[in-house]
Amino acid sequence: MGTIVDHINSRLQGYREKRDHLLIGVMSGTSLDGADAVLTKIETGSDGSIKTVALVGQASIPYTGELKSILLALCSPETARVDDIVFAHFGLSEWYAAVVGELLAIARLDADKVDAICLHGQTIWHAPVPKLFPAPGGGTIPVKGTLQIGSGAVLRERTGIPVIFDFRSRDMAAGGEGAPLAPYVDALLFGSPSRGRIVQNIGGIGNATVIPAGSTREGIFAFDTGPGNMIIDELVRRKTKGAEHYDEGGRRARSGAADEDLVAELMADAYYAKQPPKSTGRELYNAAFVSGFIRAAGKRCLSFEDTVATATAFTAESIARSYRDFIYPITKIDDIVVGGGGALNGCLMDMIRERLPAGLTLMTTADLGIPELAREAMAFAVLGHEALMGQPGNLPAVTGAARDVILGNITL
Repeated sequence: MGTIVDHINSRLQGYREKRDHLLIGVMSGTSLDGADAVLTKIETGSDGSIKTVALVGQASIPYTGELKSILLALCSPETARVDDIVFAHFGLSEWYAAVVGELLAIARLDADKVDAICLHGQTIWHAPVPKLFPAPGGGTIPVKGTLQIGSGAVLRERTGIPVIFDFRSRDMAAGGEGAPLAPYVDALLFGSPSRGRIVQNIGGIGNATVIPAGSTREGIFAFDTGPGNMIIDELVRRKTKGAEHYDEGGRRARSGAADEDLVAELMADAYYAKQPPKSTGRELYNAAFVSGFIRAAGKRCLSFEDTVATATAFTAESIARSYRDFIYPITKIDDIVVGGGGALNGCLMDMIRERLPAGLTLMTTADLGIPELAREAMAFAVLGHEALMGQPGNLPAVTGAARDVILGNITL
């Protein structure tokens, strides 16, 4: 046993003594678009602190309609089967291995040159609100949790590269919500000494990272703003019977008219008035939610295009309202920097712009050198690096955790 421990410690020490590190971040978001992988180079100083983070390469493999249907079924208690969860947990890793292989081919890089793969996995259920569970000595205890499927062991066997995975659980064990985890990395990539910024990710869920001008780690805060593309995507998927999976460029929403009264009703939900830290996910904005949304639109005689426009306006309003209620009153903001698939939805971007105060700049992460679909995968590459360096990767002020903790498990 001592030999194994010595070997592990030796490998970690070797990593920490290097100045240049190559890691692959692998991400599949709540939009269920596909598997994304980024090759990230991280340069550290003599004290081990991060000096630079650079994107070296990027690859994506879109999910097929069949796989999306399987995963969507797993995200609802009414349709999830335990055997399907088990097979998807292992099967998804074959997709992750394929996208890593594609990335290595694009970068013309051998696998043994990569220090680690940092795998987020696919979230199928996120439960930040505690539920009572039987306690060991009798009675009950409050338990919360989260589940991202995708086997690190399978990915390690297929690629030959060490894998760091299960990033959210340790923060939740320390009392946090396990989300958002990207804010620390947002500050590295998008912080400015002179301009206050909100980095707004719009994937399946929307989340905002607030980075005051010249901010230190302690000055950053973040929270989930509400739905991102999730409702819009599901509306399109149902209407086209799976032939389309999102409103490309926002063209369907742009041809409709949003029902602002319905948006106002949706915004009456208690989540939007709740003070951060807070997080949400498909456990709320699921198939049942979309079915209710469609029924409400039908009662108002909205066309399909109007319904998509209303869902788009709902996302825009949930983002803008969160800024008005929780950010502007305490932090001077100059720029809104948008990443994720929602940044490519022109109608959604216009709706957000219309709701911003005069003088704020709306841009995408690409304007600052990071492609819109690369940010989250890069974030997990950095979090994996910090784990290997023995450094915490969570921000307790963001997640609500009781303390800083090192995130992730490793398959050597």
